[in-house]
Amino acid sequence: MFSLKTLQTKKQWSNWAETAQGSFEQFFTPHNTEELQSLVETAYKNGKRIRVIGASHSFSPIALPEEICISLHEMRGLDSVDAASGEATFWGGTYLYEIGPILKEHGLALENMGDIQEQTIAGAVSTGTHGTGITLGSISNQVASWEWIDGTGTYHKHRRLNEEDPLANSLQVSLGLLGILVKVTLKVLPLYSLKVTTFRATIEEGLANWKSDLSHFRHLEWFWFPGTNLIQVKQMELIPPEPQKKWEKTVSSISKTVIDNQAYYVLSEICRRNPKRTQWVSEFSAKNIPNRTEKGYSYELFATPRKVKFYETEIAIPIESFPECLDELTSGLKDNPFFVHFPIEIRFVKGESGYLNPNHQQDSAFLAFHMYKGMPYKPYFEWVWNVMEKYNGRPHWGKMNQLTEEKVQELYPKWGSFLEERERYDSNRMYVNKYFRGLIK
Repeated sequence: MFSLKTLQTKKQWSNWAETAQGSFEQFFTPHNTEELQSLVETAYKNGKRIRVIGASHSFSPIALPEEICISLHEMRGLDSVDAASGEATFWGGTYLYEIGPILKEHGLALENMGDIQEQTIAGAVSTGTHGTGITLGSISNQVASWEWIDGTGTYHKHRRLNEEDPLANSLQVSLGLLGILVKVTLKVLPLYSLKVTTFRATIEEGLANWKSDLSHFRHLEWFWFPGTNLIQVKQMELIPPEPQKKWEKTVSSISKTVIDNQAYYVLSEICRRNPKRTQWVSEFSAKNIPNRTEKGYSYELFATPRKVKFYETEIAIPIESFPECLDELTSGLKDNPFFVHFPIEIRFVKGESGYLNPNHQQDSAFLAFHMYKGMPYKPYFEWVWNVMEKYNGRPHWGKMNQLTEEKVQELYPKWGSFLEERERYDSNRMYVNKYFRGLIK
């Protein structure tokens, strides 16, 4: 569990899902760039390794610290804003839930967000965190310039030149391997609101409307309940700015906190104690999908609180493969052989130029698979990985995966170009932890 006090006193680290744990020698929370640079310079001279842990929300061990652990918790907030050019610069330690309200005070908003907002902006950018919307890229794609400290303590700033820019395409999803991301300048939009509509449909109905929904709605998301042919469809449209009404916010908060989290926790515990009830819970959840419409500022509606812990793997496939892949998954999960009740989340993202974006050079469907914490996830995820491999699936770096050096080379054609940039900024491998030593020989 992420706790600065635990990190400081026990020198023990764990990510949110407790799928990666480790110990380290020193922990620092620098307050400014000069202090951070001094830390890196000292580590460089002493041959020590560094990892910045962000909010520790990645399911994979990419943030695992070994010798020096750094949190940018004290380096947060807005550094500057230029409404005329539509850009805002934030310190790397700023949490996503802090950004929306800050931008609103300037009449601005992020182009898109994911469905959780606990991560730091540096962590979200470094791992390719994304929302949904086939005309929109990930949060990494919203970055206009990066400021970072390399493996010698040298400060750099780079502004994206074009889509062929090799450094920008390496920084876009850098996994923290080019250095510590101190600030990012984001492209922002005038403040706007969303109209969110959710309802239940069958998979057949969803597929019949899939392409028209993708083109009609700015954001489209599905939650498919395993072992059923029912999905929750979530459509979002951009509307003029208006805050969420107080009574709507209260109703929404109760629904999302009590039903989506507390009640779902009880149902999940029933499944953990008696896996044979999993199919009933999946069907019960699917049949009780509410018809709901909400309006409010975009940052009020993009994210949903996630209090029930789970394991997760997420994979991007070329969007044209989506119907065929979904058909194979449907057949495989028809009888719910893996006792899974968590819905499969399906989102759609525009292709990007970033070398390590899972949607590199291809419009993609992202499918996220979850298993309640404490229930066996390995057979389910291994089956998922085997199925998705047939469709050239690229795993999300922040989620559990089975990437190897050979598999990364196969899936990411610009992996070699990324490594050339990484070598330029961290030739001593200060930012390479155990996880990456398995991928970078």
